[in-house]
Amino acid sequence: MSGIWLLTGPPGVGKSTIVSRVILRLKSAGVIVGGCSTTERKAKGARVGFEVLNLTDGTRGELASISASLGPRVGRYRVNLADLSAVGAAGLSKAAMSSEVIVIDEVGPMELVSPEFRKGVRACLDSGKPILAVVHERLEDDLLAELREKAKETITVTVENRDQAADGLATSLLAAAGGPKTS
Repeated sequence: MSGIWLLTGPPGVGKSTIVSRVILRLKSAGVIVGGCSTTERKAKGARVGFEVLNLTDGTRGELASISASLGPRVGRYRVNLADLSAVGAAGLSKAAMSSEVIVIDEVGPMELVSPEFRKGVRACLDSGKPILAVVHERLEDDLLAELREKAKETITVTVENRDQAADGLATSLLAAAGGPKTS
């Protein structure tokens, strides 16, 4: 059973926290989870960039930084295309081949400037495996339109629903992956 579950909502509402909880629940049930996720990097309380994590093998890289001088500019950040490809896109490609559930946190303006990242998302879509993806709330793009169109469920995360969302998503994704692998 496959399907695509999407999370969207304003920045800082808890989308990545939900994704982390779902991953933990799936892994504790023995499900092989792969893909990529991004996290903020802060210095002295201020956001200075983003890190990308390959969920398939644990490698990390810099997604974007305010101090970088190379790479496409998205807002006040410069995107590190080399790390996004070597870490994020590679995690997606590996997940499409070897994972039972794919996580993409997130498909947003920084990630979409990378042709390799787009190819990685495409490989995940073509794999037919269950996907949990975080999508930018207002961004319009052909790839995002396809994800939204194919989604089995789209959850707009709010302060009111974020605690329950992780449980429901984990249950749905666990079923889509064929149930717990451990007893």
